[in-house]
Amino acid sequence: MRIGEAAAAAGCTPRALRLYEQRGLLPPPGRTASGQRDYRPAEVARLRVIRELLGSGFTIEDLRSCADRLHLLTQDPPPRCGAADAPEGSGSGVVGRRLAILDAEIDRLTRLREDLARRAFGDRAGADPQPYEPVSVTHRSPAAPPAPATP
Repeated sequence: MRIGEAAAAAGCTPRALRLYEQRGLLPPPGRTASGQRDYRPAEVARLRVIRELLGSGFTIEDLRSCADRLHLLTQDPPPRCGAADAPEGSGSGVVGRRLAILDAEIDRLTRLREDLARRAFGDRAGADPQPYEPVSVTHRSPAAPPAPATP
């Protein structure tokens, strides 16, 4: 498969595919006689794993730290991260670090929400688990300015 076909099959762009290759998430693919990248189904499967992990909150740097084991996640069924029989240093440290970062962000956002609710609703903020009504934002078309007021 050429780069455009492989990217489409994995749900990304050729530019993203090149980035993953540059950052070490993908081994360099084979090349055709004319020098074009030539991707096999195994590389497309690895691309799908990379996309799924990035969508789950991992960063490219997280994945770089365990890039030599990403191929294991293309197995059916994939091994569990942090499984009791997982070899030492098998990437569960990456999962633990990412979970800690997400937990810290959840705590920060919870405090931010509580502070905003206190400022907006004062004493009522703690009385109801949801002391506010969701805000609906509507966008106006910039096509026509408002009509001037007539005296």
